Amino acid sequence: MSTAPTRADRPWPGRWTPLGAAPDAWGTNFAIWAPRADSVELCLFDDSGREERSALEEVTFGVWHGYLPGVGHGCRYGYRVHGPWDPFHSARWNPAKLLLDPYARAVDGDFILDDAVFGHRRDLDDTVRDGRDSAPFVPRGVVVDDSFGWDGDRRPAVAWHDTVIYETHVRGFTMRHPDVPPPLRGTYAGMAHPAAVGHLVDLGVTTVELLPVHHFVSEEHLLRAGMTNYWGYNSIGYFAPHGAYSASGTRGQQVREFKAMVKALHAAGLEVVLDVVYNHTAEADERGPTLSLRGIDNEAYYRLRDGRHYADYTGCGNTLDVRHPHVLQLIMDSLRYWVSEMHVDGFRFDLASALARSFHDVDMLSSFLTTIQQDPVLSRVKLIAEPWDVGEGGYQVGEFPPLWTEWNDKYRDAVRDFWRGAGAGVRQLGYRLSGSSDLYRDDGRRPFASINFVTAHDGFTLRDLVTYDRKHNEANGEGNRDGADENRSWNCGVEGETRDRAVRALRARQVRNMLATLLLSTGVPMITAGDEMGRTQRGNNNAYCQDNETSWLDWDLDDDRAALLDFVRTVVRLRREHPVFRQPHFFDGRPARAGGRKDLGWFRPDGREMDESGWFDSHQRVLGMFFAGDGIRARGPLGEPTFDDSFLLLVNADRRPADVVLPGRPWATSYVVVLDTADERRAGAAYCAEVTVVVASRSLVLLAGSD
Repeated sequence: MSTAPTRADRPWPGRWTPLGAAPDAWGTNFAIWAPRADSVELCLFDDSGREERSALEEVTFGVWHGYLPGVGHGCRYGYRVHGPWDPFHSARWNPAKLLLDPYARAVDGDFILDDAVFGHRRDLDDTVRDGRDSAPFVPRGVVVDDSFGWDGDRRPAVAWHDTVIYETHVRGFTMRHPDVPPPLRGTYAGMAHPAAVGHLVDLGVTTVELLPVHHFVSEEHLLRAGMTNYWGYNSIGYFAPHGAYSASGTRGQQVREFKAMVKALHAAGLEVVLDVVYNHTAEADERGPTLSLRGIDNEAYYRLRDGRHYADYTGCGNTLDVRHPHVLQLIMDSLRYWVSEMHVDGFRFDLASALARSFHDVDMLSSFLTTIQQDPVLSRVKLIAEPWDVGEGGYQVGEFPPLWTEWNDKYRDAVRDFWRGAGAGVRQLGYRLSGSSDLYRDDGRRPFASINFVTAHDGFTLRDLVTYDRKHNEANGEGNRDGADENRSWNCGVEGETRDRAVRALRARQVRNMLATLLLSTGVPMITAGDEMGRTQRGNNNAYCQDNETSWLDWDLDDDRAALLDFVRTVVRLRREHPVFRQPHFFDGRPARAGGRKDLGWFRPDGREMDESGWFDSHQRVLGMFFAGDGIRARGPLGEPTFDDSFLLLVNADRRPADVVLPGRPWATSYVVVLDTADERRAGAAYCAEVTVVVASRSLVLLAGSD
């Protein structure tokens, strides 16, 4: 099969569906939706970059289509779309701009900034359409044969309440891994390497959440500064795995390599969830480059305020108009493709509120949410919302409908505030430890609707959270103006790294406190890659443009970092072995069986149960939480009652040690220390009920209780 243009014959009529480039044994069918275009040219490129254009003459339901014999897997292509030029009234057709097929299965090449073509407002000439050819400076689509040997692949299908998420970056995870061969580092193949997979399996996580892998390009201001977009929240190809993460090539090889990565992770029992960015594209605002959708049908694809300017609910210059049936189709087709063809297990939707806006307000009955709700493919995979955007009324934590889980930033804030001593008592912490029933119970959702996290890719790492009071983003080249100013962090008395042993010990304890809190809370914990090994970004809380050792995981562990990794493995194992920490239902505060204990008990330091005055005491810094092992409901395969050990969790965020009385009957008659973040040697220590134990300042103790 030829991969380069060989003839100037007119295409055969072909088919209007499916959209994109669909190869068969004899050639490839091309179809692109451009209902208001005057004409469309298909452009094929050979290995030297020579372009051959063929006019698509067939139009069906707004889809221009044609079939080219002799064109197959690996052929690079793009489109030139003709139409009127009136940028003040949304019309931005310009045949000088080579456009990427929105349905391209692979992308070759990158966006190269050239001021002669992409200068400031070059695409917004008030009277004359820019005639400079963009083809040498923009990515091209690639014809891809989707066949792959999926034999033996089985989806892990991890239940939500058993899920432990690990948020990571394909490139950053292995770029410095000594056991991954150098040619594979930073790639899909590197992610699938036994050394990388082994770390995830040993850690005990169940689900790998990958930062964006849809093909993306870097923003103009980064390219001008000699930098790149590292995180990848600047998508331009919703069907294409990002080419730069491929060790094997970008002429379709990246698709097979991605599939092989998914298959390897599945074989290890690990799910794959993608962080997806359907709220905006890399074309930015009216000053941005024309790369794809803008040149196909600007008014259909984007929300416009006045014809010329874009409605921006994303902070990135534009917002896709998901209200339009074809834009919704594009997103749904993309999602189904990644599930059906690429075998991924779910999605985390960046700025999901922007997708749920009907007119201006966020609408939980929007076409996007209702379409996913009834879709037979997508309604069965993991769906995670980042439940906010930057527009008015965009903050929607607790408001997404059933089937959806949400990043719970109220959990993040409560845990950070408690452990830094800034929380107003323990009431908020109590809600977060027990699954955030105040947010999710009233609409019939379960505790696993809450994706609990203390850190994420965006913000301080956990080590930096206890090392810096202020952001240090100077390396980003924006005068330290970028990134959040309020981080709810505490440097333990010294800004930055220090040799002071007391400060270092306190910081290490605070890290253990927050990780243990996260992993023992009801809900779904999310660990940010590297936090389990004490990764630092040296105070940078917005490292989106740091494709270097600032962001890459450091695998060279000293004794302290190795000890932290062992600690995290231990707590993850505790969670996995004890269903009492993985409740599928909210606690009721009542006995689960006649004559039994309440399923959950809250305690004051004096051993008595919490009352209203304790919950509203803003000076309270000590809390006990008793998990009753006989209080678990419907955990067996047929819904039969299942029992577990009982545990007492004690947390003390005060700067002074706390004397705590261990609850007696009916809760327990004796206790054994399982974890103590202040003194690992204390594990195994036994106590009778109703005795007083000391919980060190700013520490967490977990005890197993016996009847």
